[in-house]
Amino acid sequence: MRIHKFETTEAFIAIDLEGAEASSGPARWAKKILQGGAKDLARSQTYTYAALGMKRGGAAAGISAAPEDRATAIDAFLTEVEPLVANGTYLPDAAKGIGLDELAPLHAGDPRDTARLGDFANRCDGLSAVVAAHHAVGLDAKTVAIEGFENLGPWVADGVIGHGARLTAISTATGTVTNESGFSLAELNEAFAAHGADCVNELGEVGHPMAVFGAGADVVFAGSKVGIIDHKVAERLEGCAAVVPNGRLPLTARSLAVLRKAGVQTPADFVALAGSTLAVWGDVSRSDDEIVAGVREDIGDLCAELQGHDDGLLLAACYFAEAFLMEWQDELPWGRPLAP
Repeated sequence: MRIHKFETTEAFIAIDLEGAEASSGPARWAKKILQGGAKDLARSQTYTYAALGMKRGGAAAGISAAPEDRATAIDAFLTEVEPLVANGTYLPDAAKGIGLDELAPLHAGDPRDTARLGDFANRCDGLSAVVAAHHAVGLDAKTVAIEGFENLGPWVADGVIGHGARLTAISTATGTVTNESGFSLAELNEAFAAHGADCVNELGEVGHPMAVFGAGADVVFAGSKVGIIDHKVAERLEGCAAVVPNGRLPLTARSLAVLRKAGVQTPADFVALAGSTLAVWGDVSRSDDEIVAGVREDIGDLCAELQGHDDGLLLAACYFAEAFLMEWQDELPWGRPLAP
């Protein structure tokens, strides 16, 4: 892992691998972005590429600036990062504090299918998360909770309900709402489209955002922030069948140990959220339907490959990714993709 520091603004890129054909990952803005979090996100994307058999690497950028200086800082970032995009050193994805439209000036030099970034990429990540969940435990007749509904929630809801599950709890930054009978997809989509995170106020009695982990669902999707499930939260989930990522790095090493001991299935984030990577690397002439079918098939095949390992799904995925990395890297990068 190396850190590329910018000269014209307070920004950096954490670049995980040397010798990669290209490196990509989130670009974030805040008053202060720390390198540690960027390194963790870059590592997760590296493992996604490796799990998919791509000789590419993860990277993550951070732009630190006060709100009143944000526009100037992002403009400087765009100017300085342009040659790095052109040579594949870093291909940025919109993330916290940076919109897809703000990165549009870089898309001409980006070798990916940039027309599929944004909503369609999110759709594909939602699909791959649902595929991972279904392969892990089967979704038919299961109850499901979605933590951080803003994070792929509508796409995950569509997928789990389509598999015959009952969506009984969701949470946003505003709070948690439950429905033992199960929310309908139409009411969720209507409320979320109109109210965003405040959609929960339209759906029932609202509790604390973390209350979603006590809703008693069979399958819990989580990932509103890195490390959202620590060992104490994991202890509340010991009766679940599976905890599935809908955002990068939701588990810590300690929470993974708690869940493994309890027999809870834990698909890796870098597999469950690989759909967008498949969507943006490929022939730009592909139709949306062709891409969606390819994501469903490829992630399904990968999940089938990982089933039944004694060490569980997440570590099985790590071993699988690392075997590919050793085919073209002199040594493995230090540290697996888990929250600190």
